[in-house]
Amino acid sequence: MDLRYSEEQEILKQSARDFLATECPKTLVRELERSEEGHSPELWKKMAELGWMGLIIPEEYEGIGYTFQDLTVLIEEMGRNVLPGPFMATVTATFPIMEAGTDEQKKELLPRIAQGELILTTAILEGAGVFDASGIALKATQKGNDFVISGTKLFVDMANVATHMICVARTDEGASPDRGITLFIVDASTPGIKWEVMPTTAQDKLCEVRFENVTVSAKNMLGKLSEGWPIVENMLRKGAIAKSAESIGAVQTCVDMTVAYAKERVQYDRQIGAFQALQHKMSDMWTAMETGRYLVYEAAWMESSGLPCTKEASMAKAYVNEVYRDVSKWAIRLHGAIATSDDHDIPLYYRRSKSADTAFGSTDFHREIVAQKIGLA
Repeated sequence: MDLRYSEEQEILKQSARDFLATECPKTLVRELERSEEGHSPELWKKMAELGWMGLIIPEEYEGIGYTFQDLTVLIEEMGRNVLPGPFMATVTATFPIMEAGTDEQKKELLPRIAQGELILTTAILEGAGVFDASGIALKATQKGNDFVISGTKLFVDMANVATHMICVARTDEGASPDRGITLFIVDASTPGIKWEVMPTTAQDKLCEVRFENVTVSAKNMLGKLSEGWPIVENMLRKGAIAKSAESIGAVQTCVDMTVAYAKERVQYDRQIGAFQALQHKMSDMWTAMETGRYLVYEAAWMESSGLPCTKEASMAKAYVNEVYRDVSKWAIRLHGAIATSDDHDIPLYYRRSKSADTAFGSTDFHREIVAQKIGLA
């Protein structure tokens, strides 16, 4: 296993860093936080022109055909810059189309995703707030060649700007919770869909989406009827790795900013970075960051290689969740009062650490998966 960047990944990493530094300054990040959309169509178009939306889409569908590990490199750079918008939501929703979509669905959707024409999201969570099949209660009832969907989804990322949603619904009461789950590709403009942005600490655009007798053609079913839960699990696993990569990028920025500040800030006639207690704390921050990065890239490498990596993905997500929370918290403490101002960049990262914790499964959710995989449950 070689986790060093390839030449192509180095180029991707540097080009992404340069682009985001120029096109997505923190002034734009704050502006998009305050906006209703949380999304810049101009920035989205430029990202599409770079091929980012089609990075892992096969060339036959007008994508670039890179690996999941390559995508991880790109997403880490997005995390460094706390890039707002629907990229993560779109790429996550693309996974099940690539995995389980029919030839017709792939030909219709993947090229348009690659070109930036479509914005996707995934509707999974409901009132139970759990990322397992027992939490899926939204109903999809078959009527002829159509299905009628009714129910409510919560914390749907960027549903306010999405053109399509991957909706996870219950089509049958199976012998176990994971039976009777079906996925549908739903046009967001379909009558009966209503959304509302939910207020969050991170000021990201997580939405409550209500499906009121929404009619969806059977041809928009993704995968087999009532056998969709394995598709959801695969999507959650990949999403957990991708979100962890984004978090590690954010952690890197928190550490870099703190170390730089410690070299500049003078107290008692010395740079505060000269005090041993603060040196040790920043050393711990750096060690935690590098440990998290190793876990993320090991999982990404295994995913790209087609190796089973459910345990590794959950190890990465559970660990990085806590690293992001703790490092961003200590970054604020080591900066002092200045870091409590909304004009400072550190709070942008600290607030997002709260949101990152719950995306694609909380720390405890992934700890339970690791426990199961090592035979404890």
